[in-house]
Amino acid sequence: MKTKLFTILFSLTAVLTAFADPGSIRGSIKDAKTKEALIGASVLIEGTQIGAAADVDGNFILTNVPAGTHKVIITFVSYQTKEIPNVRVESGNTTVIDTELDEEGKALQEVVVRGARATNTEVAVISEIKQLKPIAVGISAQQIQKSQDRDAAAAIRRVPGVSIVDNRFVMIRGLGSRYNAVLINDVITPSSEVDTRSFSFDLVPSNIIDRMIVYKSGSAESPGDFAGGVIKIYTKRRPDQNFTDGAVTVGYRANTTFQNVQTHTRSGANFLGLWNPDQTLSSAFPKRSADFNTLSSSERAAYGKLLPNTWALKNINVSPDLRLAFNLGRRFDIGNVDVSNITNINYSLTNQYANVALKLYQNGLNANDVFEKYNDANYSRQSRIGVLHNWTFRFSPVFNLEWKTLFNQLGNTETVARDGQRVVDGYDVRNYSQRFENRTIVTTQVSGDHKIGDLTKLNWITGFGYTGRWEPDWKRIRFQRVTGATGADGELVPFQAVAPIDPNPIDLGRFYSKLSERVLTLAVNGEHAFGNPTDREPNKIRFGVYGERKDRDYSARFYGYTNVGNASEILRGNIGTIFTPQNITGRDGGLTIKDGTKDLDSYQGINNYYAAYVSGDLNFGSKAILTLGFRGEYNNQQLHSTVVNVRKELVNNIVFIPLPSLNFTYKLTEKQNLRLAYSSTLNRAEFRELAPFTYFDFNLLADIRGNTALKTAKIQNMDAKWEFYPSQNELISVTGFYKHFKNPIETFLIPTGNGLAYTFVNAGSAQSYGAEVEIRKGFQEASSQFLKNITLIANASIIKSKVNLGQVVEGPDLSGAIQKYDLTGITDSKRPMANQSPYLINGGVYYAEPSGWQWNVLYNVFGQRIFAVGNMDNPTVYEMPRHVVDLNISKKFKSNLELRLGIQDIFNQPVRYSQDFNHDGKIGMDVTSVSAGADQDVRKFRRGSYFSLTAAYNFGRRTIIP
Repeated sequence: MKTKLFTILFSLTAVLTAFADPGSIRGSIKDAKTKEALIGASVLIEGTQIGAAADVDGNFILTNVPAGTHKVIITFVSYQTKEIPNVRVESGNTTVIDTELDEEGKALQEVVVRGARATNTEVAVISEIKQLKPIAVGISAQQIQKSQDRDAAAAIRRVPGVSIVDNRFVMIRGLGSRYNAVLINDVITPSSEVDTRSFSFDLVPSNIIDRMIVYKSGSAESPGDFAGGVIKIYTKRRPDQNFTDGAVTVGYRANTTFQNVQTHTRSGANFLGLWNPDQTLSSAFPKRSADFNTLSSSERAAYGKLLPNTWALKNINVSPDLRLAFNLGRRFDIGNVDVSNITNINYSLTNQYANVALKLYQNGLNANDVFEKYNDANYSRQSRIGVLHNWTFRFSPVFNLEWKTLFNQLGNTETVARDGQRVVDGYDVRNYSQRFENRTIVTTQVSGDHKIGDLTKLNWITGFGYTGRWEPDWKRIRFQRVTGATGADGELVPFQAVAPIDPNPIDLGRFYSKLSERVLTLAVNGEHAFGNPTDREPNKIRFGVYGERKDRDYSARFYGYTNVGNASEILRGNIGTIFTPQNITGRDGGLTIKDGTKDLDSYQGINNYYAAYVSGDLNFGSKAILTLGFRGEYNNQQLHSTVVNVRKELVNNIVFIPLPSLNFTYKLTEKQNLRLAYSSTLNRAEFRELAPFTYFDFNLLADIRGNTALKTAKIQNMDAKWEFYPSQNELISVTGFYKHFKNPIETFLIPTGNGLAYTFVNAGSAQSYGAEVEIRKGFQEASSQFLKNITLIANASIIKSKVNLGQVVEGPDLSGAIQKYDLTGITDSKRPMANQSPYLINGGVYYAEPSGWQWNVLYNVFGQRIFAVGNMDNPTVYEMPRHVVDLNISKKFKSNLELRLGIQDIFNQPVRYSQDFNHDGKIGMDVTSVSAGADQDVRKFRRGSYFSLTAAYNFGRRTIIP
């Protein structure tokens, strides 16, 4: 009877064990004498195929271990094998083993082992995201290389919930760039733009990226100024082998390459993003317009002769695009210090031509009642030099020092030739814009990582950032003639340049601007673990401080040409001859200049930002972990301008805001997690949004001005996510989110009877909510080798938002004075948030075979989103969806040469901006009827499909570092 009972109990135990959820074993392996991690030590469960190797920190993890008692065997070259019997694994729990190995007593001098944790692979990024406490998504350098994306802007649009505006700026969950924080190597980046708070992601070449992680939920460690996401770009840090390689890319763009286009000449090394001093404004000019304009017309003309006559246009044939890249990695020892360096140098010279259809409407009772219509021949040439230079010094297993520098020098030469009509006035119009923009962006950081015992880590970062932006001599001119007017000979009368009495941004003039911004940062972060229990993750506390000082100087000058008496003969001349010195006389029948600059066109900004945080993990058994955090942010934002030689304070905002956060993870199984998150965040106004300076956008025919009355917006964020990891490189996740905004900063179209003028205002409130799905699927278990080489990636987002402007908003009028606008009869009080897409879809099929062949097909689309906020007189303009398909093919030859072929935007669908004439929030077909319900295209063009061929050559790699 006892034997039968024992047999039944034994069988029942075996059955229950067989059907029980597996557990896991994790731990660390160190040298018993030196306490250093044993990188690559092997861990195996006796009698099974379950094993793993220790990583760079000596840590390992064994998953899917059957519940029960096992013997664990640990081996390492030149060390004594260690066997650990009776290791008990419970269903769904993690057992922890921390052990040490003793040397065998003899050394194998010829064996040198060095290792580094891989962070740039798809598996590594998935593993990192899985372990993070906040909700996050990411993309690895490995995936970027497969996609052949040229820069961070092209690469990051593969991430769930992310879309790109103007091929440069990132939107997360449909929220504009102002709601996203960008960090490079954990330091906040300076804004790369003057008019908006945004970072231009095309500044970061893809070949210097290690990985990009997008945090969707807040945490105490992250900056509080965000609502869409915190984007962390990590550049390459230290190589695991010596290497030298280079790449050459030749690009062809349909509708651009080999086309004849008009451009203008700039002296200096424009192909390097530089210019000569003769393009800058002479220091001899009086500083204030009031002093300059009191001079006689002849005296002002004498200054006008100092401005070079560089107006003439020339025809060129556009050459193919060129990109060059050189990469160098080295590791060596200086005494007992392990030193490594990575250097990347990039150069590109690219071209873009577009024939842009531009229309403005009267927006009365009848649809398609055209006010102005134009065709813009828009040609631009961009140059960029980028340098990444990183050093790493490993002094010991407990102390690392890094120095990272990123430099970008960019130049953009843009020429717009505009032909069309002012239909209502009965004039033919011919406008020209000749613009050169130069940007210099530098960030350099020194950081240190310290381990203080086994339980405490400390790191610090100090950095300096500089952003310079120059627009030397932006020239604009407008010609016009009466439509259909003919002379005595029956020929159409010639165009005549419009020289207004007082300078204005539309007509004849020259604009100069300079921005200089300097940022100093210091951050200190610490982490301490409490104990090391064997049945769960240890409790941890994290703490840190962050300080930042930002100084900005911005100045602008604007001069307009005007005629003295009747100068029609001169103004009817060719654009290249009108401004010759003999015509700038200041006497009757000649031309002179006036200064249209206002004192407020220059300003100085100071921003002091300090933060401190603390967060901790609370474990509830082996499956649940709660991370609580608190961050406090103090910010003092000041804006000054010199008015009539007196420094005037325009803004002095001092704000302290507490920012609590909560992140909860419940481990449903070893492969499934349920996450919940809450965070309180904010959104500050940028200097440009505050400065009462008016900037003219020639391409959109609109003024943009700041609002000194802006307040800080506050946001409440809630997220929930289910994630499933079928294997180490597979992922399925579903995320839902909700956001509530108080005083969100939105663009506002100032009521005016003539032209478009935008500013920024605080709306009353807003909300945004939606869902995201991400799938990453491989076929490693398939019987077909073709399927084994396939990886599918897809993600989609559905988002809904609504802004409630309230009854009254506060902003500047056309004179710049702050006033309150009653919105009754002016604009809709409720609408979607600007730049908010109702849906985003990304998809990709990746194929890679061991022989070196790779190809992928990628797809991206976003839903219609508000591009320019309207009112009752000027309808809201939407950017319409574009279906973008890219194809990339590459082949490696032996181990040295790789060829890549890329075709981007195969469909070449038009970039289309349409206005909502009937104010129903929907854009219909591109109709031409005159029905009152018709919506209308205001701007439309095609960028052209892009073909690129890259040859990358590896000059040699050494897998064993001396």
